[in-house]
Amino acid sequence: MNHLLLIWLQFVLCAGLIGVAGVRLSRYGDAIAGHTGLSRNWIGLVLLATVTSLPELVTGLSAVTLAAAPDIAVGDVLGSCVFNLAILAMVDVSYRKGAIYALAGPGHVVSAGFGVILLAGVGLALVLGAQGLMPSIGHVSIVSPLIFVMYLVAMRALYLAEQRSGSAVSTQRPDISLKAALMGYGLASSVIVGAGIWLPMIGVELARVMGWSNSFVGTLFVAFATSVPELATTWGALRIGAIDMAFGNLLGSNLFDVLILVIDDFAYTPGSLYDHVSTVHAVSAITAILMSGIVIVSLAYRPVSRVWRIASWSSLALLAIYLLNAAIQFLHGK
Repeated sequence: MNHLLLIWLQFVLCAGLIGVAGVRLSRYGDAIAGHTGLSRNWIGLVLLATVTSLPELVTGLSAVTLAAAPDIAVGDVLGSCVFNLAILAMVDVSYRKGAIYALAGPGHVVSAGFGVILLAGVGLALVLGAQGLMPSIGHVSIVSPLIFVMYLVAMRALYLAEQRSGSAVSTQRPDISLKAALMGYGLASSVIVGAGIWLPMIGVELARVMGWSNSFVGTLFVAFATSVPELATTWGALRIGAIDMAFGNLLGSNLFDVLILVIDDFAYTPGSLYDHVSTVHAVSAITAILMSGIVIVSLAYRPVSRVWRIASWSSLALLAIYLLNAAIQFLHGK
C-alpha cells in the first residue's frame, strides 16, 4: 500500500509540473506568434504540437527497445490521438465565450483531414499485419515509409494553406521581448519533456502493480499520462483566448503522434511493429478516425447551439465515442 501511495504522489507531482509549464508554454508561444507574424494555428501545429508529443516519442522508443513492449508503444500513440480529440470536447464544455467550432479558423479542416488519412494507414497496417499480409522492407513495414512521405506532404500543404490565409495571424502586441519568449519557451519545453518522460514510467509501474495488460496500459493509462502536456497547453491557450492555437496543438499532435509510429517501427528490430501487437489497437485507430471526422464536420458546419447548455452535439459525440473505446479496451485488457 505504501508503494502504491508513493507512485500516486509521484504522478501528482509530475502532472503538476507539466500543468504549470504547459500554461507558460502557451503564453510564450503566443508571444512568439506576435513577434514573428506567424499564425496561432501554425504555432500550435508546429511548436506546441512537437514539444507536447515528445513524451510519446520517448515512451515509444523505450517501449520497443528497452522494454520490448510494442503494445505499449502502439497503444500510447493511438490512445493519445483519441484522448487529444476528447480534449476538444472538454474545451467546448469549459469555454463559455462562444462556440469553439465557429471561432476556430477553417484551416484546421486540412490538418484534421490529413489526420484521417494517416490514421487510416495505421489501421490498415494493423489489420493486414494481424493476417500476415503486410509486406515489409527488412524489418520495417512498407506502410511506415508511405506514412512518412504523407506526413511531409501534410506539413507542406498546411504551410501553403497558412501562407494563403492571413485571417489567423496573431495581431496582439506581446508584452515580453522575442528573446525572453524564446528562452521561456525553451525552459518550459525542457520541463515538459523531462516530466513527460518521467510520467509514463510512473504509469507503467502503477499498471504493473495493478496487473493490467500492455495494450490496456498503453491505450488508456500511459496515453493519458503522455497527453498531460497537450491538456495543459490547450488549457493555457484557452485561458488567453487562443482557440486556433488550441486546435492546432491537438490536431498537430495527432499528426506527429502517427509519425512516432514510423520511428518506432524502424527502432523495433524483431520485425514489423504491426505484426507483433494486438489487433485491438485497430479499434483505437478507427475510433480516432471517427472522432476526426466529427471534428471536420463540426468545423464545416460550425454549430453554435449547446445540448442541455453543456456542449455542442459534436462534442458530446466525441466524448461518447471516447468512452466506448475506453470500455472496449478495458474489457479486452482485464
